[in-house]
Amino acid sequence: MKIVFMGTPSFAVPILEMLNKKHTVLLVVTQPDKPTGRKKVMTQSQVKLQGIELNIPIFQPEKLKTDYQKIIDLKPDFLITAAYGQMLPKELLDQIKAINVHGSILPKYRGGAPIQYALFDGLRETGVTVMYMAYLMDSGDIIKQEIVQIYENDNYLTLSQRMSLVGASLLDSVLNDISQGIVHKIPQNPDKVSFAYTLKHEDERISFHQSTESIINRIKGLSPEPGAHAYLKNTMIKFYRAQKGDIIDNKAVPGTVLQSKKRLIIKTLDSSIEILEIQVPGKKAMHTKDFLNGQTIIHDDDVFIERSN
Repeated sequence: MKIVFMGTPSFAVPILEMLNKKHTVLLVVTQPDKPTGRKKVMTQSQVKLQGIELNIPIFQPEKLKTDYQKIIDLKPDFLITAAYGQMLPKELLDQIKAINVHGSILPKYRGGAPIQYALFDGLRETGVTVMYMAYLMDSGDIIKQEIVQIYENDNYLTLSQRMSLVGASLLDSVLNDISQGIVHKIPQNPDKVSFAYTLKHEDERISFHQSTESIINRIKGLSPEPGAHAYLKNTMIKFYRAQKGDIIDNKAVPGTVLQSKKRLIIKTLDSSIEILEIQVPGKKAMHTKDFLNGQTIIHDDDVFIERSN
């Protein structure tokens, strides 16, 4: 088949690799390069880097809703999308059949952050859906789905890597069926719809006025990028890995540092949390034990808050 592929993060890379082996990928459409980090270095998407390596032409429209004619002119058999990051305009969907690889068991977690939300919510399993695309976000008919287990030590990176391999295999099966005239179409149940909208900066904040389990789950869903954060004396500190703490102080305010010498333990709403991996401004992420050697930023009885003053 002749395919135009649309995707952006690492989740989409194995899907692009499979399509390139089995079909003809005419074009890779991905989000524009964007500035990242404190130094605002212009960074290419993982899909763009893979497309360049595979010698496939790259297209990076700022606004796909007005800049899509190049795709139509190629006359592909299918558009295949996987975590692309922009809504496809109706005019494009009306002219070319489109299939999406989505990181949840739809109709649960429609939107741009389904893998993160599965971790935020502490689920034990999630999955991948291959679906026909409709103009309303993630609302198209389901073609095939597969369950993916969530392990205790999973974070966003490890879970998305496994899910992307499942997605590539599932899509391969779907395209084989279509080539043989086998068509599966299951309408989504509107009564079971939930949403996982693309994350905003405020979604990355940690409130220690929550349960330890909720905080650990949020850290998992934001690791290794962009990282969960809280503020201490107007300094934003990021957390990448944590476990339940073993110190209880019912009199302390949530966010209070209960220990800062060899371990970093912080009071939560219901108990405490031990931070295992941390990052402070100007430094790389590191094991908390290494960070605490000689640091002067965090002290016992300091209090972490959600926002800078």
